[in-house]
Amino acid sequence: VQLQASGGGLVQPGGSLRLSCAASGAIFSIIGRRWYRQGPGKEREFVAGVFSSGATTYADSVKGRFAIYTENAKNTLHLQMNSLKPEDTAVYYCNVYSSNQNYWGQGTLVTVSS
Repeated sequence: VQLQASGGGLVQPGGSLRLSCAASGAIFSIIGRRWYRQGPGKEREFVAGVFSSGATTYADSVKGRFAIYTENAKNTLHLQMNSLKPEDTAVYYCNVYSSNQNYWGQGTLVTVSS
């Protein structure tokens, strides 16, 4: 199974983007799905997560601006990003994990700049 992330690009401060992460096949016994990011010169950090129950969790830095959700019919994970800031500039990675597997997408670059 491969995860394909897409939707990154260049956006002005205050703008919006929606990231998508599509799985190439079925993943069984999923516990949760997450987005991480790695900014220039920084370590990878957690951004948002959604459990199989539907419960969500967010990093403090994105609460109220980002929303994570799944489109089950298309086996796709999304991250809606609003009110983007320059400090949101990073490569964003999707992650899906089950009881015995941990899958990562290849990353999609988001640049927030005027």
